[in-house]
Amino acid sequence: MTDLICRLCSVPAVSGNEQGLAQQIADMIKPHCESVHIDSLGNVIAFKRGAKPAVKKVLIDAHMDEVGLIVTGINHDGSLNFATVGGINCEVLLARRVRVNGHAGVIQSKPIHLLSADERKKMPKKESLTIDIGARDKESAERAVSLGDTVCFESGFVRFGNRRIKARAIDDRAGCAILIDMIIGEIPYDMYFSFTVQEEIGLRGARTAAFAVEPDYAIAVESTTAVDIAGVDEAKQVCNLGGGAVVSFMDGSTMYNKQLYDAVRSLADSRGIKWQPKRGNFGGNNAGAIHQSRGGVMTMSVSVPCRYLHSAACVIDEDDVISSRRLVAALAECMADGNI
Repeated sequence: MTDLICRLCSVPAVSGNEQGLAQQIADMIKPHCESVHIDSLGNVIAFKRGAKPAVKKVLIDAHMDEVGLIVTGINHDGSLNFATVGGINCEVLLARRVRVNGHAGVIQSKPIHLLSADERKKMPKKESLTIDIGARDKESAERAVSLGDTVCFESGFVRFGNRRIKARAIDDRAGCAILIDMIIGEIPYDMYFSFTVQEEIGLRGARTAAFAVEPDYAIAVESTTAVDIAGVDEAKQVCNLGGGAVVSFMDGSTMYNKQLYDAVRSLADSRGIKWQPKRGNFGGNNAGAIHQSRGGVMTMSVSVPCRYLHSAACVIDEDDVISSRRLVAALAECMADGNI
């Protein structure tokens, strides 16, 4: 699974520009599915036969897109103006290596010895930053990039420490890897899988995918913020690396069904699957769109805890991925046979 996450994280797929990754995922899963298609919005929707027909229709979802930037202007000196795509804090942008339409770039940052005393006390505004792609002037920059080109972080995949992984776009390539691993293997019941677009800018792909599939139950497989780092109160850490799969009872886009939440907790305990509750009402994910589709869908979110989310250096624990994979599979089976 770690090798699969590495492969997925190597493909740029900023929201609105997921076509390359969508095609790669479709090609990977086609030999294992009854049907695979890419809809008009760009979602990959697959149906896989299981050992038995499902009593209830289940959709398992993970989003393909990642946060990034988009080129909004080209200046006379060849530098690029940009806007953020998705939620990105300014502090993770300064002097960051990026890739624009295949070209290397660096987000410009004034050197510290040229900063005034007042400037050193506050973070610059995103609007004041530009991207340097090594162009001599506006004309040479225009030959390399165009307005509307998306920009992704440049960051390698690294295994380090005690079974930790660092990469960009782990949100939500870890979820995509879990779905692909399930599809490649054997499943007990027929199931639907969706790899959706534009989650980072408004849960858009999941809304159309769920409308098309019309599931009875759904699982949003995500990566969620872990803030178990120095200087953060325990009550605000949300979840912990190494603590197992994260199960939500509420977040910024969904109030999860209490009976379903309790059933998932009991299921994890009975199967010996390591899990933890998401502590606090933070963030949101595709469950917010799926559970409101058509007449309503019973939806649960299972997430991999991830430090430094929405940055070039997301960090996860390999064992948490395994726990999340086990819980998603167990939950999907119970949903499909109507026993939850």
